[in-house]
Amino acid sequence: MGKYSIKELETLSGIKAHTIRIWEKRHRIIAPQRTKTNVRYYSDEDLRKIINVSLLNNYGVKISKIAGMSEREINSEVVQLTSSQSDATIYIDQFIMSMIDMEEEQFEKLLAHLIMKFGFEKTVIEVVYPFLEKIGILWQTRNISPAQEHFISNLIRQKIIVAIDSLPFPAKDADKVVLFLPENELHEIGLLFYHFIVKKIGLKTFYLGQHLPYEDLKKICLLYKPKYIITSLISTQKPQKTKHYMETLIADFPDSKILASGNFSGSIGSQPANFIQFKNAIELKSLIN
Repeated sequence: MGKYSIKELETLSGIKAHTIRIWEKRHRIIAPQRTKTNVRYYSDEDLRKIINVSLLNNYGVKISKIAGMSEREINSEVVQLTSSQSDATIYIDQFIMSMIDMEEEQFEKLLAHLIMKFGFEKTVIEVVYPFLEKIGILWQTRNISPAQEHFISNLIRQKIIVAIDSLPFPAKDADKVVLFLPENELHEIGLLFYHFIVKKIGLKTFYLGQHLPYEDLKKICLLYKPKYIITSLISTQKPQKTKHYMETLIADFPDSKILASGNFSGSIGSQPANFIQFKNAIELKSLIN
């Protein structure tokens, strides 16, 4: 059971705390509980309701009308709205509720619907990525358990792997690309999606995965001489350690283009000719093309 402050409710729902208080007092949309020390908090049920109310209100349903609806009627309206709208962002909150409830079937149905409607690439960029950012907020505020985070991350991971496997093999003379995460880097979903992007473009990929020892990377790159080496640094490292790692990578593979995303802004001094930092999959796709 999550316990959310009004600020956390604001962040997750997109509704200002001031507005939530008005809805609470004037329309009785939700009713916060209090701790033994009299601190107000909101439950998972409150979060679900605020998300649904926010969605309906954003699409023109007046709050006075919503206040008179039963929970069943609100849920029915949300289902109708999500099936008819073309704006992918309205589904992010539905994913959050699937994760909180650990509802695999609900998540699978919604994701399959989105992929059919928008395509796999747009679904990941416009829905899954923002959803993962909100998971980060829930994680930081300790409102999801490691089990919930692993549950939903593994479902997303499986979908990306299936999408990669469905792509055709590249031409024999296609440019080669190595994708990997350094040692102690375990956040693989972003790298898996980069793999999907470059394989879809038609490159020959060598996906080496997470937590890869540097010597193993070196052997593969010296053997296959890739045109691109793609990596990502998410975990917080000491700036000097990150700087040394990236400079070693750049120096050891001067004939490859190093494409890297993550948390090392400013750690590399003068911009080497064979190194480019990118922000996301859209930038990566542009660089490769």
